[in-house]
Amino acid sequence: MEKVYTAQIQHRGQWWIGWIREIPGVNCQERTREELLETLKITLLEALEFEGDEAAHQIDDEYEVIKIAV
Repeated sequence: MEKVYTAQIQHRGQWWIGWIREIPGVNCQERTREELLETLKITLLEALEFEGDEAAHQIDDEYEVIKIAV
């Protein structure tokens, strides 16, 4: 089962802007709606991967990484 996130998008002048409500800092700007949605998805995936890597590096002892779907 995949997790679903909420993209808020808006057309402003010549640009489409958007952000992911659940993940602060994931925001993008593109010329078309389609490009914006694709860029938001890529940026979201990068943010989730970075967040997981950062959490793993903060642990001092040996650790095991297990993926849990929500």
